[in-house]
Amino acid sequence: MSEFFQVLEQRRSIRKYEERDVPEDLVNRVLEAVKWSPSWTNCQCWEVVVVRDAATRQKLQETILPKNPATKAIGAAPVVLAICGRLGVSGYYDNQASTKFGDWYLFDLGIATQSLCLAARELGLGTVIVGLIDHDRAKAVLKVPEGVELVALIPLGYPAKSPTAPKRREVAEFTHMETY
Repeated sequence: MSEFFQVLEQRRSIRKYEERDVPEDLVNRVLEAVKWSPSWTNCQCWEVVVVRDAATRQKLQETILPKNPATKAIGAAPVVLAICGRLGVSGYYDNQASTKFGDWYLFDLGIATQSLCLAARELGLGTVIVGLIDHDRAKAVLKVPEGVELVALIPLGYPAKSPTAPKRREVAEFTHMETY
């Protein structure tokens, strides 16, 4: 099995972290993965806020909606990455949305997030993508400007434990040849 597929298959949602800091050079390497992610017309609509301050992480934890299993991860991880996207850029030509789906920024942020999470795994770090949040409150905590949306929070740190892989659908269960 190639190293890429090994990283892909071993990536897990990590919600418990060791109490040790993540060196700046590793955070930067994870951010490099975002840099090299593909995007609509190479617009690179992403913006990432790196949060290390414990008080700010606590305020972000308070924006997590009830019953979210990743609530404690926001405060426990030494770093939280806030994934944001500039609106009206991705999916646009001549200032007009070009597809039936309108603004394409969520697609581009999904790709960048996947790159980030796989890079973190390759570096021995864990992540979990947290989207069940009060987005407007989290946006206010981080002073994200108008015209930019905060989409997800991603705790980043050394995994305290690695869960086993959940059951996955077989390729034949979701693949359709020629027509649906």
